[in-house]
Amino acid sequence: VRKFVDRCADNGVGVLRIFDAMNDTRNLKTAIDQTVKVGQHAQGTISYTVSPVHTTESWIEMAKKIEDMGAHSLCIKDMAGLLQPYVAYDLVKKLKKAIDIPIQLHAHATTGLSTACIIKAVEAGIDRVDTCIGSMSMTYSHSATNSVVSILEASPRKTGLDLKKLEEIDQYFKPIRAKYAKFEGSLKGVDSRILTSQVPGGMLTNMESQLKEQNALDKMDEVLLEIPRVRKDLGYIPLVTPTSQIVGTQSVLNVLTGERYKTITRESAGILKGEYGAAPAPVDKDLQERVLEGLDPIICRPADNIEPELDVLESEFDKLVLEKGIRVADEKIDDLLTYALFPQVGIKFLENRDNPDFFEPVPQAPISSSTSEEDEGIYTVSFKGQSYTVNVSAGGTIKSVGTSSDTSELSSEDSQVSSEPLVNGKEDISAPLSGTIWKILVSPNQNVKKGDTLLILEAMKMETEIKATRSGVVLNVGVKEGDSVTVGQLLFSLG
Repeated sequence: VRKFVDRCADNGVGVLRIFDAMNDTRNLKTAIDQTVKVGQHAQGTISYTVSPVHTTESWIEMAKKIEDMGAHSLCIKDMAGLLQPYVAYDLVKKLKKAIDIPIQLHAHATTGLSTACIIKAVEAGIDRVDTCIGSMSMTYSHSATNSVVSILEASPRKTGLDLKKLEEIDQYFKPIRAKYAKFEGSLKGVDSRILTSQVPGGMLTNMESQLKEQNALDKMDEVLLEIPRVRKDLGYIPLVTPTSQIVGTQSVLNVLTGERYKTITRESAGILKGEYGAAPAPVDKDLQERVLEGLDPIICRPADNIEPELDVLESEFDKLVLEKGIRVADEKIDDLLTYALFPQVGIKFLENRDNPDFFEPVPQAPISSSTSEEDEGIYTVSFKGQSYTVNVSAGGTIKSVGTSSDTSELSSEDSQVSSEPLVNGKEDISAPLSGTIWKILVSPNQNVKKGDTLLILEAMKMETEIKATRSGVVLNVGVKEGDSVTVGQLLFSLG
């Protein structure tokens, strides 16, 4: 963490917004201390959420702790768009009385509340607000800068920003948003489901992508209903990176397997054990006992139990650099931090940094913002177990059809399979999710006990441990590390 902060400062990052997904202020201290040490602006953050245990008084108490740590300002981070306008007014008013450092509001527009929240926060005396230029605003993003500036023009807190100059910026980004539109989620307006499911916009698009990968997009509504239940089981944790992914992935697993917590991801188990810090409320006792396996939960600051890892990671990284012939950046530490943060994706990126085929082609002409017949939609169509990628122009003409990797079209019954019944004393264990084999922990002819971890599957950005469903002998291993697998694909046979 200290080295990351150092490199941020060296590379020109002037303000570091520091938050903890659990709102455990103990987890903020190291980053705030280091940011202050290198002379940059440390902005401590409240990850705003709504639950029976989160109150205005609890936020004020947290804000005081952040100020006492030496933070230069405070951010109210409303990642799900749950902050209501009159609640925002009350919260900002009370925070301004309780602390002396500037306060900033970061509110997403997914629920349609953000602009009203900004105006009420301004009336309450907030110092700064996050907005986004009009052509990149709303839905999963923030309220439009242009609109907020216009609203405040006749107020005592006029911004002084020039709407004509903002329009130039707005026009610049229009074709850029159009270019990357296919990576956006399906939300076109306001999603009121978020007010009950409390799912941030980024989490919503991530879950859509996950369910598409699992051929289970039709399960979206079930997953949205499951999320509040999982969140309660995990102690009403806020839904922000990484806890949003943890809760989202566990919810998807609970729905796809047809049984709640049939499989518990390593990260969900970490929350229950206390590896991420103190949850805002007690976690589900039965689940906690299940993952602790007789051990005690962590009650101290979790990082106090971790030895410094950078030297070990550097040794691993140097070995991979030699094995894969990776060109290292002039500032090796930046590549090392990339590997430390993203061990698999990071190495893949570094391996291909000089490979032009790995990146999108350089544009040969200015990007057009028009929606002509040449604009394309790209769709994946499954037919008789084969996936096809179809490019369709805006006019409906099919421009190209290509096959993608073989995937089976799966029913909900298929997605629930994790092991096959015993046949002649043999039991097959199949993949509960589509993903990548990260680590295999057993080999053929090895004796295993029921509950032993056989492999770790990376799926939906989370690690899922595949465990032995009974004691026996590993007859065969049907995959190798790095393989991509689909739901129901054979992983092991136990005898």
